[in-house]
Amino acid sequence: MTKQTSLLRPRTLTTAILAGTCALGISIALAQSEQPVGTNKDRSSHYYAELAKAPEKARTRANPREGDPDAVAAGRKLFEGHCAECHGDTAEGAKKAPSLRAQEVQQATPGTLFWILTNGVVRRGMPVWSKLPEPQRWQIVSYLKSLGVPEKQP
Repeated sequence: MTKQTSLLRPRTLTTAILAGTCALGISIALAQSEQPVGTNKDRSSHYYAELAKAPEKARTRANPREGDPDAVAAGRKLFEGHCAECHGDTAEGAKKAPSLRAQEVQQATPGTLFWILTNGVVRRGMPVWSKLPEPQRWQIVSYLKSLGVPEKQP
């Protein structure tokens, strides 16, 4: 009986080491697959996947400030105070957050952008802005939509 007990311990130890090594390998692989949010203008679309999560009711909301040049100017000031720190002064992205001038964002409906502003993307570091008054959130949406996609430089 003593022989069997001594045989089980090395097998148990070997199994535990193999399981731990596999878990570590999987963790490293997953960590490496997460690309950092940088200034790379050719980011993969997974940074913008949250846009697709907006409910239909939110996506179809119209911006009550659309076409109002004062809303764009006010939205710019709000952007500078609340968003530029992470998204960059020109909204082209920074170390902390992706570009808001990307085609995915510019093609999103105003309601989708409003929904993202309201609910944030907390797991990616974007705060919830629901405490910002609704008219001000719409002003930010107006400003973002006014930016367009940046021209490609030669």
